[in-house]
Amino acid sequence: MREPSLSQKFGAEFLGTFVLVFGGAGAAVFAATFMAGNIVAGQSVHLGIGFLGVALAFGLTVLVMAYAVGHISGAHFNPAVTIGVAVAGRFEWKDVPAYIVAQVAGGLLGGTAIWGIARGQEGWDRIGNMAANGFGDNSPGGYGLVAVLVAEIILTAIFLYVILGATDDRAPSGFAPIAIGLSLTLIHLISIPISNTSVNPARSTAVAFFHGSGAPGQLWLFWLAPIIGAAIAGATFVLITGIDRRDRDIAGTMDSGDVRVPEGVDPDAPR
Repeated sequence: MREPSLSQKFGAEFLGTFVLVFGGAGAAVFAATFMAGNIVAGQSVHLGIGFLGVALAFGLTVLVMAYAVGHISGAHFNPAVTIGVAVAGRFEWKDVPAYIVAQVAGGLLGGTAIWGIARGQEGWDRIGNMAANGFGDNSPGGYGLVAVLVAEIILTAIFLYVILGATDDRAPSGFAPIAIGLSLTLIHLISIPISNTSVNPARSTAVAFFHGSGAPGQLWLFWLAPIIGAAIAGATFVLITGIDRRDRDIAGTMDSGDVRVPEGVDPDAPR
């Protein structure tokens, strides 16, 4: 086994975050409230997936991409997760900036793809319709700043506790992506009415500037709160559980036989 290069990890995080945003926020934009005409009754019929469908979409994106590229990068797809696992001693601080850049870039591409497709619908307006996170008037349920701040901190901490526990060597092997994906689904089921659910600064950044309507000015909260929640979980997981796995990074490993190298180059040579 060998550790993937930083560029390979960057690519995995970029791809994973792109899919998370395109799949999750895209489900909210395209499918949450879809209406179709009923020819027999002459009325519109609601065929949208609603809150439950959007929650599942976000959870499924993390689940499938964790299986797809988790062995390369550890499947963070979220700046708060990267910072949280670094605080927990499960990730190298030196790689944190590159991961965050990859996540934000992948998320922005996902937001751009959603905008590019959605604008193909006649009459569609991006303002207020890009599934951005918010508080006050930008909260689906009208929740204020403090309520959203507290919810995002608590829910991101829960998310990190699940990640740190599910990726322990003694957890059922191969099931971590399922636990993590389902936990993200649960988090969305709780908090879509509160803030449209962030727990992920890259996801929030990805659509805020397309969405407009005050979302860019509130973006600071959706960086601050998830990072605080993740840091709390990272700092307290060992104290609460007694499980110390600081010798097990949440990062990737690859079989040397799976790595493509130029002809004539020894794949096991030091790099």
